[in-house]
Amino acid sequence: MDNFQFYSPTYFEFGRGAEDKVGELLKRFGASKVLIHYGGGSVQKSGLLDKVRANLEKADIPFFELGGVKPNPRSGLVYEGIDICKKEGIDFILAVGGGSVIDSSKAIAAGACSDEDFINFYRGKAKFDKALPVGTILTIAASGSEGSGNSVINDEEIGKKKGIRGDVLRPKFSILNPEWTMTLPAYQTAAGCTDIMAHVCERYFSNTEGVEVTDRLCEALLKTILKEAPIVIENPKDYDARANIMWAGMLAHNNVCGVGRVQDWASHHIEHELSALYDVTHGAGLAVIMPAWMRYVVNINPGKLVDFARNVMEVEEAEDDMATAMRGIEKFEAFLKSIGMPLTFDEIGAKEEDIDYLTEKLLGKNKTEGNYVKLEAEDVKKIYHFAANR
Repeated sequence: MDNFQFYSPTYFEFGRGAEDKVGELLKRFGASKVLIHYGGGSVQKSGLLDKVRANLEKADIPFFELGGVKPNPRSGLVYEGIDICKKEGIDFILAVGGGSVIDSSKAIAAGACSDEDFINFYRGKAKFDKALPVGTILTIAASGSEGSGNSVINDEEIGKKKGIRGDVLRPKFSILNPEWTMTLPAYQTAAGCTDIMAHVCERYFSNTEGVEVTDRLCEALLKTILKEAPIVIENPKDYDARANIMWAGMLAHNNVCGVGRVQDWASHHIEHELSALYDVTHGAGLAVIMPAWMRYVVNINPGKLVDFARNVMEVEEAEDDMATAMRGIEKFEAFLKSIGMPLTFDEIGAKEEDIDYLTEKLLGKNKTEGNYVKLEAEDVKKIYHFAANR
């Protein structure tokens, strides 16, 4: 196990009616003027936004609003949020929605505390060490942004998804009521579950030895999603299944499963190019890329994929480790298909003729991608081709 530092200060209010505590929590964490940031019509149609407004009014907390966050959140709206925060003296941002809303809120939070163009933080041209405090009310279990210090934004000028991370971006509090996820379409629920599994897999597929604790944590979270995802697809109002998925989503990405080990992240970065170019739902893109990545790297480094097959997918032992690993990959693909996820380029509207462009955008000046297996340009192209021709 490698040396590590781990800091996770977010306060969680979990369960039925948890959103009723939002005014109390904002005051506890020092908010005096709030920007409520949200996406489309779902939080309005559900009545959640009205509940939040009423709660803040009751708590006598002034607030402004900025809606319109889209999946794969856009840099343009972040600039609008930064302008509001600076003009109105906002000192706290409340994200009401899913991962895209939270990521956009974090970008606004960092940009509002600097004279630097916020997009330079994401392009690696500038560093940040301050951010406005952020609180969240989560409506979809997927990104884990409610407990992480990460944020990903679609840089509209260059057409590329870029990320930043820092403990100053970790939410001060997050409100998690599984009931607000019950009206999600099955496709979004399944995409969220896939994203959760991907966050775990990016940590699990590691060459670091002596990480028994985090290996077992990763496997437990993956098996939880394997169990609960089909339940909520069949019965969207199953509270306990929704609750387990929601908490798994947070644990998958606050990095408790990733400490002390070298992580991979190739599948995520390869997928980011798909969602940036085609505006694909992130979890759906991951359902296409992850198995393709597995099928490619198993021939180079099968070790952890054998563990995945045995301990997560619980396949029957085959004649050798390679065959066992392949059974695990096939069973994982079957699971993704069973919950309604795509597995091919055609299903997400991606085009094989764009593979050279996707690869160039991914690697840029970098020579390799990932850590479990170091992928060069030709390797990445082969993974894309696997995804295109399965």
